[in-house]
Amino acid sequence: MENRRMRRPALAFALFAATFAAALTACTTISALVGNQVSFTEPQLQRYLDRQFPRDYEKLGGLVTLRVMHPRLTIPQNSNRLQMDFDVGFGGLGMNTETTAGHFALQSGLRFDPSTRGLHLVNPELIDVDVPALGGAMTAPARSAINTWLVDYAKQEPVYRLDDNAWGTLAGRRIGETTIGDGKIVLHLDQ
Repeated sequence: MENRRMRRPALAFALFAATFAAALTACTTISALVGNQVSFTEPQLQRYLDRQFPRDYEKLGGLVTLRVMHPRLTIPQNSNRLQMDFDVGFGGLGMNTETTAGHFALQSGLRFDPSTRGLHLVNPELIDVDVPALGGAMTAPARSAINTWLVDYAKQEPVYRLDDNAWGTLAGRRIGETTIGDGKIVLHLDQ
């Protein structure tokens, strides 16, 4: 009889813990829905990006493969743009995509695209490119490959996509401006 009494609190605690974990998981997509704003944090975007990379892109009719890997996202202090750093590898030209050939960094604003339910780069700008595997200087073909990838990526691939739960929470609301600042990304909802 005493054994059953001891199991009830343990069972109740386990049920509470499972419910709390499920609620926490549902909240990981939208960190804060306050009034007419939805905010996202660096870690939320980083987790999404970690699942999307590495990615291979064929260039020059398949003669060269650009591998973009190890994304690192930050929101610099006092900035209205985010920064993304990537490692890069090249396949072809006697190189192996598995080997890190260098890295590049970009800064960008963000826009929301309802067709992808995602946050996309807007006006991305390369701020640093270092590819020691190509002699230390960025060659014209390598810079062209990265710039082409950057334009395509900004148009087609979100750096973060709202899941079904988050999208359902925003149903019927029009999403207006997207801003970056104070360590977070904010979607402003129109009435």
